[in-house]
Amino acid sequence: MNNDVLYHIRSNLDTFSKAQKRIAQYILKYSDKAAFLTAKRLGEIAQVSESTVVRFAAELGYEGYPGMQRALQELVRGRLTSVQRIRASQEQIVGADMISEVMQRDMNSIHAAIERIDRREFDRVVDMLLHAERIYIMGVRSSSFLAGYLNFYLHLIFKNVVYVQNAAAGEIYEQMVHIGPGDVLVGISFPRYSIMAVNAVQYAHDRGADVVAITDSTISPLCQWASAALLVRSDMISFVDSMAAPLSLLNALIVELGRRRKEDVDGVFAEMERVWLAHSIFGETNHE
Repeated sequence: MNNDVLYHIRSNLDTFSKAQKRIAQYILKYSDKAAFLTAKRLGEIAQVSESTVVRFAAELGYEGYPGMQRALQELVRGRLTSVQRIRASQEQIVGADMISEVMQRDMNSIHAAIERIDRREFDRVVDMLLHAERIYIMGVRSSSFLAGYLNFYLHLIFKNVVYVQNAAAGEIYEQMVHIGPGDVLVGISFPRYSIMAVNAVQYAHDRGADVVAITDSTISPLCQWASAALLVRSDMISFVDSMAAPLSLLNALIVELGRRRKEDVDGVFAEMERVWLAHSIFGETNHE
């Protein structure tokens, strides 16, 4: 089934009522704006009732307007400029209490991730990493801190982790020059997808490595080269990418890997505690 909401609208255009056609024509012409409008606001612009907008979404096969809106947002978010993101966010963030508004959106993102993440795919990714000859980790731009976070903890669990630093495109390939069959690249990218990340993932795939994509949607360009994908939405808050849900997913992945390698992890942290104490890393002193 084609998941492109615009494709569904174009395919069914002749079957719509006059009111539904006004909604369809606005979405087709201004999809970047329509993706972030409430059902009420979209109805006002198309000069139809809010209930007509809701029925329009159901007619396309979505479970209510939020389902259609999410599909449309996934389609357009990757191509929005920073200026367009700021304008779109003005339609979404309307409360005076910015702390509550932003944190509530982060909570909503995590709750949505709990419902949508494929548990069997998660377990498959865990097995792939446990049996990998080498684990490469890469994320660029706003995803780079996620890659660094994952690298920090996986280095404590495994001895075979390679962190592909967020550098110039040529240097990324130099760091991946030995990647091949038996290796796994964890590629992390969210809208707007970096062409460096996409090309690096394709390079790893072409070299025979398995690719684990951590991204937001099946329409992400990383998915076409991935052996497995963990899909979790980032949230767009003005020009900022909120990574609360992706970070929470990484925490779950790290904890599960640590649980599966419990003896190794216990040994590593016992040694680290000895070193930290001996060198007063956290201010403690060994009085023995």
